[in-house]
Amino acid sequence: MPSFDTVLEADFVEVRNAVDNTAKEIGTRFDFKGTSAAVELKDKEITLFGDADFQLQQVEDILRGKLTRRNVDVRFMDVQAAQKIGGDKVKQVVRIKNGIETELGKKIQKLIKDSKMKVQAAIQGDAVRITGAKRDDLQAAMALIRKELADHPLSFNNFRD
Repeated sequence: MPSFDTVLEADFVEVRNAVDNTAKEIGTRFDFKGTSAAVELKDKEITLFGDADFQLQQVEDILRGKLTRRNVDVRFMDVQAAQKIGGDKVKQVVRIKNGIETELGKKIQKLIKDSKMKVQAAIQGDAVRITGAKRDDLQAAMALIRKELADHPLSFNNFRD
């Protein structure tokens, strides 16, 4: 049976490169001289530091630009609220989405089931495997998922014939 996996994963090598380039640009820009503006990456979380909310927004804009330049979809970013960390300094955590949550997996399953296509969807860990009898049905399922769930940066891999 032909099948493919629907996944939600960012290229973490490119994310690390974008964070490093952002840190380098923050160090060289004149408007960040003498401030606590910084960016660091730990596991799947990017932490932005700054003196004010405005500065955090500037750092986030630089990061978005660097991610875009490295072909990492900015929809992978899950931006949390800014927090005060003492004095007048603030920080903001940006989580990088990785893996399909249960809620999104169920949404994909329901979408496939409601479409009346001759394919089946099964949640397997942090991916959704879609199987069908014909390759054309699978390609139609891919198109349907891309169209209906455009706000998620889903990709398809492990296509088997």
